[in-house]
Amino acid sequence: MLRYNLSTVVLLLIAFLVQQFVPAFTGLSHARILVVQLVFLCCAVTVTTPTMLLLAFLGGILWDAHCYLSPIIADPEVYAQPVESLRFGYSILLFGVAGFLMQGLNPIFRQGKWHFSAILSGIAVFLYLAAEFILISFIRGEFTISRSILRLIFYTSVLTMCVSPVIFWILYQIANLFDYPLHPEARNSKRR
Repeated sequence: MLRYNLSTVVLLLIAFLVQQFVPAFTGLSHARILVVQLVFLCCAVTVTTPTMLLLAFLGGILWDAHCYLSPIIADPEVYAQPVESLRFGYSILLFGVAGFLMQGLNPIFRQGKWHFSAILSGIAVFLYLAAEFILISFIRGEFTISRSILRLIFYTSVLTMCVSPVIFWILYQIANLFDYPLHPEARNSKRR
């Protein structure tokens, strides 16, 4: 179990590297596939709660570092006025809430029904982005939601959900490699 848990941490770190090379789909309101959030959500349903919380902490810290450092490194002549943004560490809470949402489907996942988790990953990404938008709007002091923002959130969620079977396939391969039972209830029901 320890080797599988460590491999999920490594997989999350690899997701941060892959995220740097994922382009925006300009035809779909500049939507992106959120590889980091997707890997976290898929891992969250396969591990225990303490490991999920570790992944949420690690993912949230690194995601905030990625988002927080981008404006600092940017050219000060181009970005003359700083934009109000969320405080460092908010993503840990968003990752944690999304992880607990996925943990709610753990009993269904352990029966071998990963399809529900794939659909819930899209819903969780939608809720994550909506919560992030609401928090940013609250910090800036204005709440205006436009169709383009709704399309961006929707397309990003759908694109991310469509990639979830690939992440689950990778997790199945890792689980087989380390002999980690992802579906113990499904095995028990087949034996009967």
